[in-house]
Amino acid sequence: MSRDAPTDATDASARLSDHVEAALRRVRDPDADLTVFEAGLVEDIHVTDGRVTIDADLSDFPPREAESVTATMIRAVSEVPGVERAHVEHVQSAPAIDDRAIGIESADRIIAVASAKGGVGKSTIATSLACALAAGGERVGIFDADIHGPNVPELLSISGPVHSDADGNPVPVDADGIDVMSVGLMSSSAPLAWRGAMAHDALSELFGETAWNDPETIVLDLPPGTGDVTLTTLQETRVDGVVFVTTPFHAAVSDTHRSIQLFEENDVPVLGVVSNMGEFVCGDCGCVHDLFDGPDPVDALEVPVLAELPFDAAMQDALAPSPDALPECARTLGQAVSDRFEEVWSVDVPEGAVDIRGLPSDARYDEVEAGWADTATGERFYLVSDRDPTPVRNYLVEASDVTADELEPFEVKRPNPETWLLRTVRP
Repeated sequence: MSRDAPTDATDASARLSDHVEAALRRVRDPDADLTVFEAGLVEDIHVTDGRVTIDADLSDFPPREAESVTATMIRAVSEVPGVERAHVEHVQSAPAIDDRAIGIESADRIIAVASAKGGVGKSTIATSLACALAAGGERVGIFDADIHGPNVPELLSISGPVHSDADGNPVPVDADGIDVMSVGLMSSSAPLAWRGAMAHDALSELFGETAWNDPETIVLDLPPGTGDVTLTTLQETRVDGVVFVTTPFHAAVSDTHRSIQLFEENDVPVLGVVSNMGEFVCGDCGCVHDLFDGPDPVDALEVPVLAELPFDAAMQDALAPSPDALPECARTLGQAVSDRFEEVWSVDVPEGAVDIRGLPSDARYDEVEAGWADTATGERFYLVSDRDPTPVRNYLVEASDVTADELEPFEVKRPNPETWLLRTVRP
């Protein structure tokens, strides 16, 4: 008798599994008007002693809709006679992983979005910027480095898990064509209370090892303030420009000024500032109401204002990289950031300038010597360098047999972190 018991139990589980499958085939996806089986949502069914586990891939659903479908499946299965307990295990089919670009610096440009304070709409602006750039035809990734409040996955209505490639590098989750990497995709909504060293190590690994799908631009959503995460980013990652988000409130603007100084000291071009939630447009009467009294303090930052955004419910909706789904203000912001980036990183090299960028030290000296020799008295001399060319002044003074005061004007400008321009006149 005992030898037959396992077979009987197996047969009972198989019969119960058939009944469970039949119940699930009556559960429909309301959007696709298909059953969950026809929609390919059910990966597998496990039955053991009346306990049922359903492996389901709901990764294409926003979180709330995924919860609704999960509850419907559990309710349908729980009504099957013989089922003592039902559980849905969320799984996700591994994405097709081809050749990937490893590390955040594989992107052509990295644009950080920062704020001095929380609650000013920084993550919403960062996500809107990524969507706007993608809607304009760019290949875009977004890295959510706000480890204590990773909101980007929720804003884009995506969830994990994060898969790995064959070498163990984490692969971003796809959000309608945008690569998304966030600690929030790994945490299962658990509270994140990481100390400095832990945050440093985690970010360093994600910065260096994430396998991106060859993005042209990565938008980097930094945590508010100037703490460990921001300092780690500035020390270990190339940042090609930063956009600051603030409200037009004097205390927020004052803190933003100090944050701007930190980025400037680390040779990160400040693209500009987004003044957010400064006014509210009444939906009933259309009147504009200022949310902060007094003069606008943002002008005192002395950086370009890329956008002045009202408190707008449209910015609170789920975002997507589609021109039809984006508010007009988001599209305008994306264009303003792109234009400003081009302005900062485009250098108008004067005709006939001596360009020593990328040359070894000996060749630099020879180029400067030859260019100065070809410059006639009273003619302008231009030098373009990827290092500070101020020490060249001593050589030019000696080569011309004049005093330093006679070598005027002598101007050195730095239009971006990788370029210096020198202008003088041969006496």
